[in-house]
Amino acid sequence: MRTDTKIHDWRIDPREYARQEARRGSRHAYQRVDPVRTALIVVDMVPFFAEANPYVRGIVPNIGRLAEALRTAGGLVVWVLPANEAPLGRVSGEFYGPRVRAKFAATAGEGPLRSRLWRALDCRPDDLVVEKTAYSAFFPGRSPLPGLLDERDIDTVLITGTLTNVCCESSARDAATMGLRVLMVADANAARRDREHNAALHTIYRSFGDVRSTDEVLDLIGRPCPN
Repeated sequence: MRTDTKIHDWRIDPREYARQEARRGSRHAYQRVDPVRTALIVVDMVPFFAEANPYVRGIVPNIGRLAEALRTAGGLVVWVLPANEAPLGRVSGEFYGPRVRAKFAATAGEGPLRSRLWRALDCRPDDLVVEKTAYSAFFPGRSPLPGLLDERDIDTVLITGTLTNVCCESSARDAATMGLRVLMVADANAARRDREHNAALHTIYRSFGDVRSTDEVLDLIGRPCPN
């Protein structure tokens, strides 16, 4: 098992912080969360990606910290896995070519869903585990996740996992479009390079949700909500 790890050198441009502060009066959109109505969404943390990318392995401890804190506070942890099919449906062969299409279709691995997660992750019995057949975990008809969150009256999602600029960003965009409060956890997402990671964080922060560190999110989870 690969054990070398990295964490992205992440940043939001100070000019973007200043723009948001001028627009809404605060750097961060969401000052509080209700843990009971919050779900940690962990995207695509499977061996296919973890073996190949030290940044994916590097975010495992932060995902674990978030999961433990949210469970303790009464929130929900959801592990989202890729299904064994290419994410662009019937055009996948034409778009990717047959070799890459077949590679995408094998990313999920085999066996029961919980057994497909990267072995360093701690998936508990009360956690949810779902599959998605698109890049986004929130695209209508491509994952059961939106309905499951709606049944539980979830209003806030913490987006983590990989790749920051593909499945995580796609999920964050669609979650925001559905009216959910989106927090992208900057040091619990992984891309292939810092510049790709930071470009995705900038896009989310600018237009779709908040961007916070793991420590900041832990503080929000532990902060009492107003009555």
